[in-house]
Amino acid sequence: MKVMKFGGTSVGSVNSILSVKKIVEAAEEPVIVIVSALGGVTDQLINTSKMASAGDSRYEGEFREIVFRHVEMIKAVIPSGEQQQDLQRRVGELLNELKDIFQGIYLIKDLSPKTSDMIVSYGERLSSIIVAALIQDAVWFDSRSFVKTERKHARHMLDAELTNKLIKETFKVLPNVSLVPGFISSDKVTGDVTNLGRGGSDYTAAIIAAALDASGLEIWTDVDGFMTADPRVISTAYTITELSYVEATELCNFGAKVVYPPTIYPVCHKNIPILIKNTFNPEAVGTIIKQQVSSPLGKAIKGISSINDTSLITVQGLGMVGVIGVNYRIFKVLAKSGISVFLVSQASSENSTSIGVRNADADLACEVLNEEFAKEIEMGEIGHVCAEKDLATVAIVGENMKHTPGIAGKLFGTLGRNGINVIACAQGASETNISFVVESKSLRKSLNVIHDSFFLSEYQVLNLFICGIGTVGDSLIEQIRCQQQKLMQENGLKLNVVGIANSSFAMFRREGLDLSNYRVELKEKGIKNSPKIFHDEVIKMNIFNSVFVDCTANAEVAALYKDFLQHNISVVAANKIAASSKYDNYRELKQVARHRGVKFLFETNVGAGLPIINTINDLINSGDKILKIEAVLSGTLNYIFNKISADIPFSKAIQMAKEEGYSEPDPRIDLSGKDVIRKLVILGREAGYRLEQEDVEKHLFVPAEYFEGSLDDFWKRVSTLDANFEAQRKLLESEKKHWCFVARLEDGKASVGLQEVDASHPFYGLEGSNNIILLTTERYKEYPMMIRGYGAGAGVTAAGVFADIMSIANV
Repeated sequence: MKVMKFGGTSVGSVNSILSVKKIVEAAEEPVIVIVSALGGVTDQLINTSKMASAGDSRYEGEFREIVFRHVEMIKAVIPSGEQQQDLQRRVGELLNELKDIFQGIYLIKDLSPKTSDMIVSYGERLSSIIVAALIQDAVWFDSRSFVKTERKHARHMLDAELTNKLIKETFKVLPNVSLVPGFISSDKVTGDVTNLGRGGSDYTAAIIAAALDASGLEIWTDVDGFMTADPRVISTAYTITELSYVEATELCNFGAKVVYPPTIYPVCHKNIPILIKNTFNPEAVGTIIKQQVSSPLGKAIKGISSINDTSLITVQGLGMVGVIGVNYRIFKVLAKSGISVFLVSQASSENSTSIGVRNADADLACEVLNEEFAKEIEMGEIGHVCAEKDLATVAIVGENMKHTPGIAGKLFGTLGRNGINVIACAQGASETNISFVVESKSLRKSLNVIHDSFFLSEYQVLNLFICGIGTVGDSLIEQIRCQQQKLMQENGLKLNVVGIANSSFAMFRREGLDLSNYRVELKEKGIKNSPKIFHDEVIKMNIFNSVFVDCTANAEVAALYKDFLQHNISVVAANKIAASSKYDNYRELKQVARHRGVKFLFETNVGAGLPIINTINDLINSGDKILKIEAVLSGTLNYIFNKISADIPFSKAIQMAKEEGYSEPDPRIDLSGKDVIRKLVILGREAGYRLEQEDVEKHLFVPAEYFEGSLDDFWKRVSTLDANFEAQRKLLESEKKHWCFVARLEDGKASVGLQEVDASHPFYGLEGSNNIILLTTERYKEYPMMIRGYGAGAGVTAAGVFADIMSIANV
């Protein structure tokens, strides 16, 4: 024999109630079927009674809706004829009783708890009669005759001993199908109708299963089983196939509404397995809850659950230290008031005890605690008790946590890196549950980041906000698009681009943007954009594992870095402005990133895709010291001076660099040496020197007046420099030399300028737009370390940005 329980959604529609019939009639052993009220009817009954007690005549319309719902259900599922007429008569009698009760409430404008219990019982009584008539050979039993309660702590509590005795007597002879209304019971003394609480149909099923030593308890609902997290919050949540009784209890107590929490206790002691199944998807495996799971060495945590409506109440004061009985008084007075406490956190110094309660209980809890400790509060030994509201409680659950060192450290470290402040926490000695309290606004982020970091998700996720879709940004997005599938398959990493913006428009999508057609979508569906709008939208999304990627050259965008870092958003910058700004600003950005546990990366600021900054950092972190830096850092200038020839004058070489995409849109930025100065300053700072742009000695090759006026003026005048450059080039050619624009840092002094190099110099053979850097260190003194390669171009710069993103993912 087994017990099958069907929830409100399972009997809420014609199709679902017919599925119940099919599932029950397919059983190969005797079954006891427990049903809830038709989906939503219990809420309708409560609302109607409240309207009637308030003297609102519209309650009659609500009642007619309830009548219509049941009458139409009978017409739809029971064939016309004598059976349907008999059922309509029985249901009609109950509905008439209910109508009279509502009318009485309306007339006297009073709704007592006793009357309210009576009213809500009609939901299950009506639905169970309909289902009993629908299922072949089903016999209906009235649960009020054998599920008995007694009044304790202002609540109806099950009298387990009497109930078990009556259940055994009632089901001494088992029909093939027994049909029982769930949820409802009766007082053992007065016989008044009572109930087992919202969700009590599960409890009814468990009580019967335990009393009769059933082979199994099946809970049929509208989900495939317990999930690793709430799928409405985490799209990657999946069904857990096995749970222990302890794990299931912990998840239920912390908000997982798959099973009513008291359900597990009765069957656990009889070692009766609970199977969670989906009425709408009966082929799904579901979740089995039993004593021992078959894979004890699986993942450390099984699932995450949460309670969104949390208030934290703290009883605090130096007068509590060393005083015996304070906690006894706290929990005694709360118990007397019927207030349930689901989280307790106490300081080892004993000067404070924090308790988590539902928001609805918070005010009463504060009131009774202030009364209980009135004397101590008056003497200043304990502070006035008040509640901190708008909080959420999150619990991670799994029996394997007790075998895994460092779970708590990983949990709180992960939360901290994502800017989530933990207000209170608690962990039992059994180590199956770690619970913590956060602000409600951080709940979604908390659940996602835990689900991701504890490998409950199929993939680790990195959420990217990309600002700037010029040549570098566009190339980066294309590289990400091409690599997304491979990274998911081979590295378990999902790069989720959740925001894209240019100077005019921006678009955001939490679940990720389609990168195949983003330019058209940005223009058609994007919102108007500005640095402030972009900043506000990113912060408002409050998304986990966030990375801001700056592919602009905009100072206003660079000014956003600090606030992003302070909100625990990592920053990857191709934009040189921030890292080369005032030294104090540069240092502050680095310190904020370190303090918040996020990354501020800007490798491409110096050598596009070349690993220059990372190499310098590795050398310094390993104890080396940078003594001298010599470098050709402008791929643009190197391209220009490599292109100059008898056939290609200086002005033509500049034009070619612009057309090839090596130079800035305004090539004067490159020709002025400003770009190289910024790069040298960044390198010097990373090498450990305090350096400002003004400290760099400049030896420029284009007269200052050429940088005045408009860009058009520059293009008109630049050809006047060709003859002079050609004369000098011929002279150098005769001496077997050529130019390089060299950046140098030695003894803390920095300079940039044209340098003539011959065949013996490492810079002599530098081709195209390549960069080269020589690092002379205490370890590499006689033979400097050399890094050489492409130093300009959208593709390699984008690849360098991509590499920084990947380093944040630790892949």
